[in-house]
Amino acid sequence: MTDPAPPPPAPLPGVHRVWEEDVLPALERYTTVPCLSPAYDADWEAGGHLAAAADLLARWCAGRPVHDIQAEVVGRPGATPLLLAETPVTGGASGTVVIYGHLDKQPPLGAWRDGLGPFTPVREGDRLYGRGTGDDGYATFAALAAVELLDAAGIPRPRVLVLTEASEESGSPDLPDHLEALAPRIGHPDLVLCLDSGCLSYDRLWLTTSLRGNLVLTVSVEVLAEGVHSGSAGGIVPTSFRLLRQLLDRLEDSATGEVRLPELHAEVPDAHRPGEAPPWQAADTFPTVPGLVLEGTSDTERLLRRAWGPALAVTGMDGVPSVRDGGNVLRPCTTAKLSLRLPPSVDAQRAARAVEGVLTADPPAGATVRVRAESPATGWVAPAFEPWVTEAFGSASQEVFGRAPGTLGEGGTIPFLAMLTERYPGTPLVATGVLGPGSNAHGPNEFLHLPMAEAVTVASARLIAAAGRSPA
Repeated sequence: MTDPAPPPPAPLPGVHRVWEEDVLPALERYTTVPCLSPAYDADWEAGGHLAAAADLLARWCAGRPVHDIQAEVVGRPGATPLLLAETPVTGGASGTVVIYGHLDKQPPLGAWRDGLGPFTPVREGDRLYGRGTGDDGYATFAALAAVELLDAAGIPRPRVLVLTEASEESGSPDLPDHLEALAPRIGHPDLVLCLDSGCLSYDRLWLTTSLRGNLVLTVSVEVLAEGVHSGSAGGIVPTSFRLLRQLLDRLEDSATGEVRLPELHAEVPDAHRPGEAPPWQAADTFPTVPGLVLEGTSDTERLLRRAWGPALAVTGMDGVPSVRDGGNVLRPCTTAKLSLRLPPSVDAQRAARAVEGVLTADPPAGATVRVRAESPATGWVAPAFEPWVTEAFGSASQEVFGRAPGTLGEGGTIPFLAMLTERYPGTPLVATGVLGPGSNAHGPNEFLHLPMAEAVTVASARLIAAAGRSPA
């Protein structure tokens, strides 16, 4: 005979009120700040937007009714700021929980629909539109709201540290030094909770089981010292675009989209293969044009490709005039920015060496080829979840949605988790988030799904409380 299941915890009162009355006004102010990540704003330090966003969040944190809350912006010369909010243990609990988020944003990227803008918060029903609302401005608010709800209910909890960085969208180049400087203060946490991930649907909570790595680089192909008349040079001087296309063919089969380099592939563990058909349809998730044929033969396969398949995207290009300004000129140079998503278990440094070697070997037609890679970001595979983590997260999903949580391998990259896995071996790392169907992080019309944000707040509270009473 098995023991009866433990009764569900008493509901946390006030989560909707806290979000509506206290979080949303501040989150909307944050949305107005054009705090682009340094990779997209070379003058970020002089512009002061990252500092302004960090100060805004710090003031909000410091004003919350949380036991002995302290909030400060940690800065170093030439480095992006980091917000640190800390509150001590309560009620005889023990341990330390670290909660991660980021405040830097992607650029607007294209035209937003009528009535919306990247830095204009707009509420439509359950959605708050604006750049950074779901990725990842909501995270600091959800983390502190979770702590606030626990304190208001008199539920004992461990020490909580909320770390909000400002360079995640640039690959987190400043985070390692911040973590090193704060190491004595952080100690060895009992739980790390990352709120920068996604969900396949808005009807349950979702645990992230893996994240892909990312390799960002620029490839430049130069054929002339200056542009010349295409009537004179056409058919004699090879075009830089055609030679660039040849280089890309070394990385990717242009007919199928399959990545060619074996160093960019990995075996998928059996535990990470989708089982039953997921409650997710790619056609409903992405704003595809009518008639577009998607890669993959089923949504189950597409989920696997998204989580464990390498993929190449050209995300930017220089040296190419607009259609309106394009004259009859054979251009001297074409430069492309590439984003290569890597399977979670692929070493990003090794992948970078393989890609650079393939692109620079034997330049086509003897052209000048230059490759510059940004800091490679290795992916992350979640360790087996501790029973208390699974129980707390499952209880929160039942509490909010009346159904068990789901699991997913996420296609994006969070460098923080790979760093923390190496720095704190054995510490449970939990990633979850709000980025679901249509939320369009990094693209136009990004939105935060407010009921999911409230659900993640409840999940954070339950995980924090459980960490304070978990076995040592």
